[in-house]
Amino acid sequence: MLINLSETDSIANQFVSELRNIHVQNDRLRFRRNMERLGEVFAYEISKKLKWEDCEISTPLGTASCRTLSEQPVLATVLRAGLALHQGLLNVFDNADNAFVAAYRKHHVDGSFVIQSEYVTSPTLTGRVLILSDPMLATGSSLVVALNALLKEGKPAQIHIVTAIASSAGIEYVKRHLPQAIIWAGAVDSELTAKAYIVPGLGDAGDLAYGEKLQE
Repeated sequence: MLINLSETDSIANQFVSELRNIHVQNDRLRFRRNMERLGEVFAYEISKKLKWEDCEISTPLGTASCRTLSEQPVLATVLRAGLALHQGLLNVFDNADNAFVAAYRKHHVDGSFVIQSEYVTSPTLTGRVLILSDPMLATGSSLVVALNALLKEGKPAQIHIVTAIASSAGIEYVKRHLPQAIIWAGAVDSELTAKAYIVPGLGDAGDLAYGEKLQE
């Protein structure tokens, strides 16, 4: 299932447009903050899909009947690019448990690459709601590798994948390998380059947020 926020006019479209804009991207702080704010919008929308329960709250003047989340989700992200988007989700689900995956592309001399996952830290996921964020869903390979690494910690009750920009090919790849997941995208682009960059996309989200990676 795909939910594309760009199909409905909302403030999310403003955040995505600034994330893409090469002039706004010159302000690294604003880029991170826009990614964070987009994460907050995603969290609000996802909250509508979660389980809620009745509760009684004491106020200074009496008792109020309210609805609260039955359980906080587990928020996971792929280091390092996903940190700002993850923080936006955490701003809303502020009591959530957290998980982190280190995954990267290992390139070969012929231009091909494989995805490797080297580090995972996560609470048990059995019966939990898992929200995995990664700002760019290009081929979908790294995200599937990351999620499969997380699934060693148990089978979630729900899986939500959150991304600022997704490619059509990446969405189809994830659907084939993770049919149970709900994909949330800020926008969907149709083209991928030979090096698996999304066009028009927004560039390298990790570099734009935190500076260029050190060369190996």
